[in-house]
Amino acid sequence: MEAVKLSPEERALLDAQAARGLVHILVAQFAVLMVVVLLTGLVSGVMPMVSALAGGMTYFIPTFVVVLRMLIRLSSGKPGSAGTLFIAEGIKIVGTIALLILLVKFMGSMIVWPALLLGLIAVMKSYFFLLIFKKV
Repeated sequence: MEAVKLSPEERALLDAQAARGLVHILVAQFAVLMVVVLLTGLVSGVMPMVSALAGGMTYFIPTFVVVLRMLIRLSSGKPGSAGTLFIAEGIKIVGTIALLILLVKFMGSMIVWPALLLGLIAVMKSYFFLLIFKKV
């Protein structure tokens, strides 16, 4: 199979679309997290709200780092690869697990687990809203 050759203009257009999609992912994750945190705070109080925030941030922070790296790579003009994407996903998974371990170590008894899991899952699944609104 032969590789597709893109003109510089086509590459620039695809890179701009990719960058917008990456930024939309971050915005959606953060917006969903804030909604979940505020609703959790209104319904359950301060500690569940903090737990929901902490749970969501354990996924948002690694995603932010990976997206930032991808945006830098896009702006440099270097082509990406499937291998790079798999490595980035691995970084997100390892980063999320590491942050969850640190969270348990330092906040252990104060964590409200249902709220933490709600925040984590909400951020992980926020791309659903992008699909609904056709932003990716």
